[in-house]
Amino acid sequence: MGIVSGDLWMECRAGVLEVLDWFPSFSVAELEIVMNLLHVFIRLYRGIASRARNIWFRSLGVQLNGYVWMQRVSIPRQWSDITLEQGVALDDSVVLLCSGPLKSEKLTIRSGTYVNRNTMFDAHSHIEVGHDCMIGPHCYITDSDHGKNSGLPIKAQSMTVKPVVIEDDVWMGAGVIILKGVRIGRGAIIAAGSVVNKDVPEMVVVAGAPAKPVGVREGR
Repeated sequence: MGIVSGDLWMECRAGVLEVLDWFPSFSVAELEIVMNLLHVFIRLYRGIASRARNIWFRSLGVQLNGYVWMQRVSIPRQWSDITLEQGVALDDSVVLLCSGPLKSEKLTIRSGTYVNRNTMFDAHSHIEVGHDCMIGPHCYITDSDHGKNSGLPIKAQSMTVKPVVIEDDVWMGAGVIILKGVRIGRGAIIAAGSVVNKDVPEMVVVAGAPAKPVGVREGR
C-alpha cells in the first residue's frame, strides 16, 4: 500500500475543518429543536415502513388481525401458518420460521405482546404466545427436536414435535431458550440465559440451565 505524504494529510485535515466551519453553530436550545425534528422524522419513517411491511406480509398470506408494529423482521416461508393479532410488536431481526406441513395458526402471537431484537420462533407443529408478554432479545423458542437414534445420521431422522404454549403476561429475559413441549404459566418470569425444558407454573420465577424455580411474583 502507498504512503500518504505529510503535506497531503495536512491538506485533508484543513479541508475537513473548512467543512465543519461551514456548518452553523447551534445553541443548546436550537440543537434540541433539531434533534426533536430528527426524532419525529425517524419515527415517521419507521411507521411508514412498518405499515408497508403489514401490507407486504398480508399479501403473502400472514394472518394479521389488525395493525402489527413490525420492524425489519424475517418471515421466509409458510406465511399462512402464522397469525399475529392487533397490537403485537416485532422489533428488528425477529425471525418467524415455520416448517413441516402447512397448518393454520401453527405460530400465533396474541395482542399486546412485544418481541425484542434477534429473537427466533421455530415452529413445526404449534407455538402460541399469549397476550401482553415481553420477550427479550436473542431468545429462541422451538416446538421440535431432531431424532437421536444411533443407526442414522441426525440430519436424516424425523423431527420430534411437541407444542409450546406461553400464557399471558409472561416476561422472558435476554437469551432465553424454550424447548419443545413446554407450557409457561400466566405471569411467570424467565430469567436471562435460562434454558426451559419443563413446564413453569403461574407467577413463578425460574432461572438457570435447566431452569428451576427461584421465587414467585408477589402482590403489592
